[in-house]
Amino acid sequence: MNLSHASCKKIGHVGERAAAEYLRRHKFRVIDRNIAHKTGELDIVAQKENVVHVIEVKSTVCDEFPLRFDTGDNFDPTDKLNPTKIRRVVRTGEWYLAEKKWRGEWQVDGVVVWLRRNDGVARVRYIPHIV
Repeated sequence: MNLSHASCKKIGHVGERAAAEYLRRHKFRVIDRNIAHKTGELDIVAQKENVVHVIEVKSTVCDEFPLRFDTGDNFDPTDKLNPTKIRRVVRTGEWYLAEKKWRGEWQVDGVVVWLRRNDGVARVRYIPHIV
């Protein structure tokens, strides 16, 4: 799939799908996706063992994957995981878990996804405990 002319919404959808697949392959059970509330939106809610993970996904399109994640040579989607956005995810996560009557442990994580422009192949990086 060529992403050269994809909309931001399409890129986000493809990135979230790649993130969910990554999580499944790493023994997470995806419980919910794209939960909207007046306080914000939750991209993915997943569970691994006895912990619920509220996961914020950030995606970007690139021509080539970065060789390393910390070189500063390429746009890094983690730049979009700013404190304001994270606070909104935490508030929405608190609401969601209260609605579900979850009494156990939970955490907020991030997943960043680089999507290669010419074929849509994804490189995923999971970042636990972004709070």
